[in-house]
Amino acid sequence: MKTSTILNVALAIALVFLGYKLAVTGGEKAQQQDTSEVVLNNILERTSVRSYLDKSVEEEKIEKLLRAGMAAPTAKNKQPWHFVVVTDKSLLQKLSKVNPYAEMVAKAPLAIVVCGDMTKALDGNARELWVQDCSAASENILLVATGLGLGAVWTGTYPSEERCAAVSEVLGLPEFLIPLNTIAIGYPDGDVTPKDKWKESNISYNMYEEE
Repeated sequence: MKTSTILNVALAIALVFLGYKLAVTGGEKAQQQDTSEVVLNNILERTSVRSYLDKSVEEEKIEKLLRAGMAAPTAKNKQPWHFVVVTDKSLLQKLSKVNPYAEMVAKAPLAIVVCGDMTKALDGNARELWVQDCSAASENILLVATGLGLGAVWTGTYPSEERCAAVSEVLGLPEFLIPLNTIAIGYPDGDVTPKDKWKESNISYNMYEEE
């Protein structure tokens, strides 16, 4: 075979390989862009849902919610949380009565009470970081609920001593578990529209500057 022919064949193979690499790379970039858009849209579509259909949340979806919660960032990886899954109607009714802003829990098929486990909390001033850790876990649960076609709303408990004591009594929580919130979850009863919370006035770059 002539040298020129060999070179032409080699060049053709190289071009085919390069084209393949570009196609794969382009496909991967497109997939990454698609994934980022899905994530961002899910965040922007999250909104508080307070009315639910009379329909149970499937066990596999409950597990996904809990897995999302436990995937949250946490100071020194202490993971100072404990999740109480409530599906019992009588307990849901009781939880709705011990928090003046949690009436919707009574009609929800599911509630997850996110608690701080003080046996896992850091010492000294860092102890209160459990609130941030459990809040991150709570947000993960809310976002995944949206992605699963569910509606959810965060109802606060901590730092109200009265609410913490009442929720602890309903669920029989030990002293080392502090209920941060109760997240009511269910299939939305009707359409919900998220709020556009984008405000440029809430942003500073590098240094704070007053308008």
